[in-house]
Amino acid sequence: MSKFDANATLDVARGERAVLIVPEFTGRDRKGAGARRSVEAQLDEAQGLAEAIGVKVAARRAYRLRAIRPASLLGKGQIEEIAEIVREHSAGLLIVDAALTPVQQKTLEEEAKTKVIDRTGLILEIFGERAASAEGRLQVELAHLDYQAGRLVRSWTHLERQRGGFGFLGGPGETQIEADRRLIRDRMAKIKRELEQVKRTRSLHRDRRQRAPWPVVALVGYTNAGKSTLFNRLTGEAVFAENLLFATLDPTMREIRIPGFDKAILSDTVGFVSDLPIELVAAFRATLEEVASADLLIHVRDMAHSDHDAQREDVDDVLAALGLGEGGPPRIEAWNKVDLLAGDDRTALLNEAARRDDVVPISALTGLGLGELQKRIGERLTQDDQLIEISVPASDGSKIAWLHARGEVLDQRVSDDAIHLMVRLSRDNWARFQALKSA
Repeated sequence: MSKFDANATLDVARGERAVLIVPEFTGRDRKGAGARRSVEAQLDEAQGLAEAIGVKVAARRAYRLRAIRPASLLGKGQIEEIAEIVREHSAGLLIVDAALTPVQQKTLEEEAKTKVIDRTGLILEIFGERAASAEGRLQVELAHLDYQAGRLVRSWTHLERQRGGFGFLGGPGETQIEADRRLIRDRMAKIKRELEQVKRTRSLHRDRRQRAPWPVVALVGYTNAGKSTLFNRLTGEAVFAENLLFATLDPTMREIRIPGFDKAILSDTVGFVSDLPIELVAAFRATLEEVASADLLIHVRDMAHSDHDAQREDVDDVLAALGLGEGGPPRIEAWNKVDLLAGDDRTALLNEAARRDDVVPISALTGLGLGELQKRIGERLTQDDQLIEISVPASDGSKIAWLHARGEVLDQRVSDDAIHLMVRLSRDNWARFQALKSA
């Protein structure tokens, strides 16, 4: 009987002590999000990720790497120092804020004599704990299995030790590995079929919304930028919003009122993060298609964060990976948490925002600037509208009501048996009205 369990969780109790390591790459190895951040910022974010699953960081260190060791990532002296720190703090977990190969993870576990988890595994565990919907759990499990599939080639010196995660292994022998590999393949195939059905259902829902006159506005941004707080403010809902990385995983959609529209749909999405594991980008593609189909993106930025510019680049990178770079939906930047700024910093930010028509400074917490944001959303959604003179039979009340509901009626006069209207309509609604007339 295989010991593989696709629904297992990380074998780390809340409050478990951990040592956190951030490799500081130099030279040609210095790339990606880490190249845009200070070491201290990387340490802070990695600690936030660890604390998001209840791990207590007992010690944290940054190590400069002149070259990456294929077998261990770090140098021999650095590993010996890390092992000593682990013993000193009685840590049950070593967190490495980098993507480790299976061989590197195995070497570090043997040398430090404790469990090791890399950045990808850590983010996957957070998602595994937070996913609430059936779809979200399937997406997370698929990402776990994809990540783990390449880690079945290892031969553990501590073969009987149960490791955590969605199926981390604790059994001996090549036969066991082959059995687990087969179970992973079968389970991944089943999940992909279920997610394909979810994708078809979502596509039908999107088609239905696109036939309706309501625009879709999607909130995107770095994790913990304040998207859910803004969502709650604009909708009057009570979506979970906490000072936690990845507080929101499952997309939420609600009606909102926007100037110029009787109704719009606001979507709250999963937060992005630097060096987002490719397994998660792939697994959550079906959910993030909601972003791709939006009429407008609101990029919520935490302007009180010291690395807000690097975070903006990280969000741009993820959107580009989803095919939403140039040519994607138009964007507005909501510069959030301005209430936390003071003095020259606040003045400089407000002056810069005033020079741009794609930026609105706000505080989702206090409500500052939200009226202006709603106004700007309405303007952006109607910027391609056209003025059209339309004549409708006076007896056709349904079409007249349709035009009042979907457009902005600037003038209306009656002559003979017809009503003549000057209406501002979006291109889509003008096409819908023409289809309505010919139906």
